[in-house]
Amino acid sequence: MHQNIGLQLTRVPRLWRAVIDQRLAPLGLTQTRWVTLYTLWRLGDGQPQCDLARAIGVEAPSLVRTLDQLSEQGLIARQPCDQDRRTKRVYLTPEATPLLERIDAVVTQARTEMLAGLSDEDVEQLAGLLSRIEDNGLAIQAREAGD
Repeated sequence: MHQNIGLQLTRVPRLWRAVIDQRLAPLGLTQTRWVTLYTLWRLGDGQPQCDLARAIGVEAPSLVRTLDQLSEQGLIARQPCDQDRRTKRVYLTPEATPLLERIDAVVTQARTEMLAGLSDEDVEQLAGLLSRIEDNGLAIQAREAGD
C-alpha cells in the first residue's frame, strides 16, 4: 500500500492539470500560459519575474519565453523594478481580467468535480497531510544540500 503513494502523488496532479488543460484548450491556452496567468493573478500584480518563476516551480529563464508570449497577446506587461533596474516586475493588463475569470471558473469547477465525495473535513485532512509530506520533503532537501 505505502509503495503506491509516491505513484499516486505524481499521477493525481498530472490528471488534475490534464482535466483543466482539456477544458481550457478552446481558449487557446497552453498549460504553461494559464498556470502563469493564474499564479500571477493569485499572487497579485507586480511580482518580480524570479518570484513568479519560483511560485510556478520553473527556472526564471524558462519563464521568459512564456512571458514574451503573454506580453505579445496583451495579457501582461513587464516593467523595471524601481529599486533594482535589472529586475522586471510582471503586471496583468485589463485585457487579462475576462480570461482570468473564465480560467477561475474552469479551475473551480474542476476542483469541485475532482473532490466529489469528499467532505470538508476530508479535504482539510488531505491538505494537512500533503503539507506534512511537503514539509518533510523540504527538510530532506535542506539537510542533503548541507552535506
